[in-house]
Amino acid sequence: MRIWISSALAILLALPAHAEIVTRLPTTDKVVALTFDACESKTPAFLDRGIADYLLGEKIPFTLFVTGRFARHNQDALKDLAAHDFVELENHSLDHDNHMERMTDEQIRHQIADNDELLAGITGRHTRFFRFPAGNHDDRGVALAEQLGYRVVHWRFPSGDPAKEVTAAHLEEWVLSQTRPGDILIFHINGRGWHTAEALPHIVAELRKRGYRFTTLAEALS
Repeated sequence: MRIWISSALAILLALPAHAEIVTRLPTTDKVVALTFDACESKTPAFLDRGIADYLLGEKIPFTLFVTGRFARHNQDALKDLAAHDFVELENHSLDHDNHMERMTDEQIRHQIADNDELLAGITGRHTRFFRFPAGNHDDRGVALAEQLGYRVVHWRFPSGDPAKEVTAAHLEEWVLSQTRPGDILIFHINGRGWHTAEALPHIVAELRKRGYRFTTLAEALS
């Protein structure tokens, strides 16, 4: 009995004091973070140049959460993006399994650590933030990500851009009606954000008109 208690206590002490998911930036200023999931599961996906070229042209800070499968099909594009100091490339798991909460501890570590090594080999940068595929998680998975040195970053509300029936006008209206200071906005840059490239310039222009500015996660969460 004493051995069991000692083992359980050792496990608890090894875990972080709490498993935290960041859903907004710690500020009341009119600052938001633009984040984009660059994911792929079974069907090859490629960088949406309409979105990327607009953001690069405007020099707007943004973050891509990249999966390993996507990275393998977009190595040159990701290497080019990594050359810009206002672009962050972060960890979205190796295979984009939508239910990492069903994985063993070792499988979760593999999904995170191996994807980091893959991305670092392409971009020359190690990742610092992690986003669970589909946002599905449990405290155990979050704690394991934190043990690997990550902060888990999700969002307060979804944009809904992977839905084909969401038009550019509806996407723009929804995002602008919901955005508040400190929000982390989520879109897709893998060809599954069907109308994001069309809506994004209008969203950015209106947020700027309202006095908002854009930031990287590293700047806001450091």
